[in-house]
Amino acid sequence: MTATTAATTTETTETSGTTRATATRLLGGLRTSAIGLGAMPLSVEGRPDEARAIATVHAALDAGITLIDTADSYHWHADEYGHNEELIARALASYGPGAEHVRVATKGGRGRPGDGSWTVNGDPAHLKRACEGSLRRLGVEAIGLYQQHHPDRNVPYADSLGAVRELFEEGKIRAAGISNVDVAQVRLAREILGDALVSVQNEYSPAVRKHQPVLDLCTELGLAFLPWSPLGGIGRSAGLGGAGQEFAAVAAEHGVSPQRVALAWLLATSPVTIPIPGASRPETIRDSAAAGELVLGEEELARLENANGARHP
Repeated sequence: MTATTAATTTETTETSGTTRATATRLLGGLRTSAIGLGAMPLSVEGRPDEARAIATVHAALDAGITLIDTADSYHWHADEYGHNEELIARALASYGPGAEHVRVATKGGRGRPGDGSWTVNGDPAHLKRACEGSLRRLGVEAIGLYQQHHPDRNVPYADSLGAVRELFEEGKIRAAGISNVDVAQVRLAREILGDALVSVQNEYSPAVRKHQPVLDLCTELGLAFLPWSPLGGIGRSAGLGGAGQEFAAVAAEHGVSPQRVALAWLLATSPVTIPIPGASRPETIRDSAAAGELVLGEEELARLENANGARHP
């Protein structure tokens, strides 16, 4: 049963024996929850213990979330490559009915040596090996959404995209995405990947709006735009990365959290936007999931658009 308003559809689904209505949006040709779960905080520095991590994923599913974003490089120590993917696989396996409706989006092409830094490797052979590893850790025959994590300045971007295209043609991934890109790279990816390309994942939040041109292009092309760090990043969500004052005022008027208002504002920026807030506690992802039901008025949206602290191009 569905009811549509503007670009967001509300679908009635059943998970763990509970029927609930969830706001959804298109990701490729398939519907997914309008809010996803960014799973990185469950595996990196400061992560919760496994019991709480699993409970957080289960809370997301209970709240109607059907998109989980992960990556092979989401881990803390150098010797635990793929930690987050394996955690997500365990959480889904232990959930019960409803987990089959979840689309897991993972990424390849970055590394973490264990000292908090990041590396980039866009070599086609590496990307293919990375995809094989993700398939194994997630325990699936094909990855729902596979994203090239970051362009590599030492490898022609077309070569990296060509490897992703081959993975799609081989049936190892069902859809392709790109991340941390500019407008020219989105256009190149569209040319090489064609209809296999369904999403772009860049940083975008109340405080960081420098990728507005990329969001505008995604809207024009009908590509899902998945903002990472939509609440300002790990450890900065309380103040929304420095742009929280106006969001807090609107939140008080609605009797909800500023974070929920921020996610509702992000949904209003474009019909293709699907925020993927991180969470390390069940209560935070439940609050985030509820943003899909929060409707902001035109005056409120104008106030938030001009919120102090936002960093534009």
